[in-house]
Amino acid sequence: MSDLRTPPKLKPGTLRVIPLGGLGDVGRNMTAFEIDGEIALVDCGVLFPEDTHPGVDLILPALDYLADRLDDIVALVLTHGHEDHIGAVPYLLKMRSDIPVYGSKLTLAFVAAKLREHRIREFRLHDVSEGDVTRVGNYEFEFLAVNHSIPDALAVAIRTSAGVVLHTGDFKMDQLPLDGRITDLRGFARLGTKGVDLFMVDSTNAETPGFTTHEVDIEPAMTRVFDGAKGKLIVACFASHVHRVQQVLDQAVKHNRKVCYVGRSMVRNMATARDLGYLKVPAGIMIELKELDKYRDDEVVIISTGSQGEPLAALSRIANREHPHIEVREGDTVLLASSLIPGNENSVYRVINGLAKLGATVVHKGNALVHVSGHASAGELLYCYNILKPRNVMPVHGEIRHLIANGKLAQRTGVPEENVIIVEDGGVIDLVGGRAKVVGKIDASYIFVDGSTVGDVSEAVSDRLILGEEGFISIISVVNTHNREVVSGPIINARGFAEDESVFDDVHRQIFDALEDALRDGVDDSHRLQQVVRRTIGSWVSRKLRRRPMIVPVVITT
Repeated sequence: MSDLRTPPKLKPGTLRVIPLGGLGDVGRNMTAFEIDGEIALVDCGVLFPEDTHPGVDLILPALDYLADRLDDIVALVLTHGHEDHIGAVPYLLKMRSDIPVYGSKLTLAFVAAKLREHRIREFRLHDVSEGDVTRVGNYEFEFLAVNHSIPDALAVAIRTSAGVVLHTGDFKMDQLPLDGRITDLRGFARLGTKGVDLFMVDSTNAETPGFTTHEVDIEPAMTRVFDGAKGKLIVACFASHVHRVQQVLDQAVKHNRKVCYVGRSMVRNMATARDLGYLKVPAGIMIELKELDKYRDDEVVIISTGSQGEPLAALSRIANREHPHIEVREGDTVLLASSLIPGNENSVYRVINGLAKLGATVVHKGNALVHVSGHASAGELLYCYNILKPRNVMPVHGEIRHLIANGKLAQRTGVPEENVIIVEDGGVIDLVGGRAKVVGKIDASYIFVDGSTVGDVSEAVSDRLILGEEGFISIISVVNTHNREVVSGPIINARGFAEDESVFDDVHRQIFDALEDALRDGVDDSHRLQQVVRRTIGSWVSRKLRRRPMIVPVVITT
């Protein structure tokens, strides 16, 4: 593990590697590389909030680390188009819009759409493909094809005077991919022969033995879902999962169903994928949302966002009976065709329960083979270690247990324990002379996006947690400080309590007496009187109801 030391000044010819997100979480992936005064970045993604982040829309990587070094950034390299790898690009480019961005055609098309949504008009996007070699400042980037759950994913080899780094991005080794594009293991082997000084490798499935199931293997289960669906069929998946959408379109043709996209990001991304040729849309199959009423329920399939239980996504609104156009009824089928991102369990199960309560049959990975992972399992990782024989290994992309499991796999193939770098976000690693070592740690805290606010909203998040879990009590009293008496109140209003409001009758007299005692003791300052009220009711609620609510006392003096 990395220590808390402030990293030393970077020496010439040393490559410094700092994960700004993605190590310890499944999301906000971003890594900074620095050598001889120039910074290159790989990925710039978001993390989606959990139940412990009420009101938060997105969580960004540690962009504040770059705030004073923006002019030193020579490149941002994107490995693929998933939100946890590109979602924070607009926030970085708002800091400096002319940072050169490198990525595959589909990835950059998704990014360009995001930038336009954020009203960023001037930007520099550079298409690259597998096999391309690009020189930028002190860095040479070579791009290699990798197979993932989205087309056009790339690994990147980074050559510097300090050594060679291979960053896999997210990848697996599906030998029967839907698009025929396999991971370039020959390229990996070639790099291994020449020498890889630091291997930064996807850890998400490091605890899963064997090899990840082929995408094509879910076809029978998906066919059974379509065969058994007698009413409306809703398929929820990631808005960037082009392969899964293609499978649904193909099944819809076979079962004579029209297809409707629901969710702004789904509509936008699939239009982009179609226009670029990554998604093959059969003629006459698509309909608009407003046309749903023209068809019987058994004649349509709806492809929706919201597979992770996001509160504002289409599927959650459907489950809560809040969607203006789509209603789930007895006999309908909902297919969750995605993996469950750690941290989203409660949100997803809440949606599943809501749909089941409405009478829908809910099919998900837990009860059918309707999704396969986009990440390499332990067998594939072992294979990569054996063909690369890297000098140093730094597991990336995953929670700490995934990183540790991946590091142990590396050791089993002969990588010395001292050459396996296990760090979380903010760890500082220096590569020089073929040896990578941890030299310190920087602050890589969460940056929250809350509406239009970007930055530290931790106090607001904390307040929302208290409101949601512990409740809210306001107490209004009017006192006459000259006569030293309570003129009106206290009036108690409580929210978030299942108890009958009469339960607060017990504390009403206690607050009244505490105020009068304070007044008789000469307390005439409204702030001090409010503190008397806060202490009195806070102690009572803790003792009587075992709660610690937000308390807002108001004492008006006359």
